[in-house]
Amino acid sequence: MKKIFLISALILLVVNLYAQFPPMAETQKQIVIETDNTSLVFSVGKNQKLYQVYLGEKLMNPEDYKTLPNQHEAYVPSGMDNLFEPAIRMLHNDGNPSLELLVADNKVTRDGNVITTSILLKDSKYPVEVRLNFAAFQKENIIKTWTEIKHQEKNPVTLTNFASSMLHWDADKYWLTQFHGDWAQEMRMEESQLTAGIKTIDSKLGTRADMYATPVFFLAKNTQATENSGEVIAGTLGWTGSFQLLFEIDNSNSLRMISGMNPFASEYHLKPNENFVTPEFIFTYSAQGKGLASRNFHNWARNYGVLDGNGNRLTLLNNWEATYFDFDEKKLTDLFGGAKELGVDLFLLDDGWFGNKYPRSNDRAGLGDWQETKTKLPHGIGYLVEQAEAKGVKFGIWIEPEMVNPKSELYEKHPDWVLKLPNRDEHYYRNQLVLDLTNPEVQEFVYKLVDDMLTKNPKIGFIKWDCNRMMTNTYSVYQKENQSHVQIEYVRSFYKVMERLRAKYPKLPIMLCSGGGGRTDYGALKYFTEFWPSDNTDAAERVYIQWGYSYFFPSITSCNHITTMGKQTLKYKTDVAMMGKMGYDIRVNELTADELKFSQQALQNYARLKDLIWKGDLYRLVSPYEQERAVLMYVSGDQAKSILFSYSLHPRAFNQFSVVKLAGLDPKKNYKIEEINKVPDFRSRFRADGKVLSGDYLMKIGLSLPNNNELTSAVIEITEVN
Repeated sequence: MKKIFLISALILLVVNLYAQFPPMAETQKQIVIETDNTSLVFSVGKNQKLYQVYLGEKLMNPEDYKTLPNQHEAYVPSGMDNLFEPAIRMLHNDGNPSLELLVADNKVTRDGNVITTSILLKDSKYPVEVRLNFAAFQKENIIKTWTEIKHQEKNPVTLTNFASSMLHWDADKYWLTQFHGDWAQEMRMEESQLTAGIKTIDSKLGTRADMYATPVFFLAKNTQATENSGEVIAGTLGWTGSFQLLFEIDNSNSLRMISGMNPFASEYHLKPNENFVTPEFIFTYSAQGKGLASRNFHNWARNYGVLDGNGNRLTLLNNWEATYFDFDEKKLTDLFGGAKELGVDLFLLDDGWFGNKYPRSNDRAGLGDWQETKTKLPHGIGYLVEQAEAKGVKFGIWIEPEMVNPKSELYEKHPDWVLKLPNRDEHYYRNQLVLDLTNPEVQEFVYKLVDDMLTKNPKIGFIKWDCNRMMTNTYSVYQKENQSHVQIEYVRSFYKVMERLRAKYPKLPIMLCSGGGGRTDYGALKYFTEFWPSDNTDAAERVYIQWGYSYFFPSITSCNHITTMGKQTLKYKTDVAMMGKMGYDIRVNELTADELKFSQQALQNYARLKDLIWKGDLYRLVSPYEQERAVLMYVSGDQAKSILFSYSLHPRAFNQFSVVKLAGLDPKKNYKIEEINKVPDFRSRFRADGKVLSGDYLMKIGLSLPNNNELTSAVIEITEVN
């Protein structure tokens, strides 16, 4: 009996070990996707299925990947033996809802810094192909992945799940950092530990897609990641529409991350031989915390993700807070002089310049009728462009081409161009409706609106493209029986219009706006030079908003304006705006002489330092979520120059201030420390002002930053000296 017991125990031990440590993959084909520092590794099993075996820091010896077990099917389909959330679900012509995806081929191509791997999967029973694509950006340590789905069945198949990406991660614990909010409260950061089940971050809004939740996240494993420590994945979806990010911990405590378009109410009827291409999921891995992940994203975005990401940007003066809808030619041309006196590059004419049968004197009429209002602008836009040029500034203009007021000539002529239910009351948001951009006639209308304006006025130097509402009561006359296609096809149609415009106007600066930060994604930013983070321009609130965006978007993309909102000083507002792409929305003629002098000097400082701010490496030193202040700095690639921003966030933050250790400098170099953006007759309380200190000292000992008993800010220029 004792012998039988020992044999049984030994068998049980072997079975348990087998379950914990599946057979190694030494003889199986490996597909290795790598950047300079990161590896994503797949293995082809003996059953021809694709398994993800590794995601993390690049190993020195590639042969080591072959010892890793085949634990996680890479792109899990529905309908077979999967018990958790699938990446794809398809209903075939015969009613069968299953897929079994086997590896058929894989190809690798290289284009300079980018290595693209394409893995073809085919179903074992049906003529269905799924292609997984991975573009690895070597120096930036970014991987971009997307999926293509195709079939050759006789009739359309129905797709109900269609993920851009499925990634697997194994750890004891996971922490998710997400960004959410509402109008004027964008990008509020929140971190929580994931537990068993599914955590979903999503949007069902269609157009103003990330009004409540932004499609970005950090995922840390084993321990919470800080700015400079911890293993973390930073990810975002390049899609200007409804999205879904899923994080599911299964029964073995393994995590699967699924990203893509939101499949809610979006079943897609895929025609034979039609290629269904998902949006790109873009991610980076960091073993050194969130800061390095951010810098990876910034470098990638400037080089690949944003239109003209390494180019110039224009400082501007917007008329909105100066005039709102109440203006005429004289008021505007008078403001041109103020823009020149201030020292900005461009004057931007905002909402209210169009409509004749229904003049745009408020937000209840005129939207869609893109002709200059004759009573306001009798000489047209061309006259304003000429007058602005004569004053020495460029001219820019606001449009909202995807929207319409019911009180408009466009609505009267084309009620079938509007997304609305045919048998329900119309539902308005900001007194407007969404045009059906899936209709090619509407696409042509939007394209011609912009093209005609630019053809007639080729010296227009800037466009602000707004989108102030989401989809509700949605129905497309054009889509007929394919109503579940509307949200997907709308975004694709938006991109088609932008492709045409960018083919003809490749360099024109265009700001992406959506009632504030309702459109902030890399699907759109490949066509736009910048975005409007929020309609909330209160400088203290903006610190949090801009801080949140800084994790995923480089400062050159974030439009930060000095306005009359908020009770902070002009200096504080200016210093906060300077951490990104600075602009103004003020009445220049109401500035005091000292305020004008300060602003002119600040703009000169900005012109001198903007390349450092836009293209330097960002180091977040003190988080506003941890203390009642925020401190960050940008460092040039050669570590010869840096600029530091410090903001207090509480009116009695005096005792909160302590020494701050800097980052990113060369310890062997010496740096001159100088406070800039000083108001006239201001005596700096900054004790290090004018001193020369080593990089080693600044990073190990630090600086005691200036402060007093009210909301204060400081901008410190740090320059290498011999």
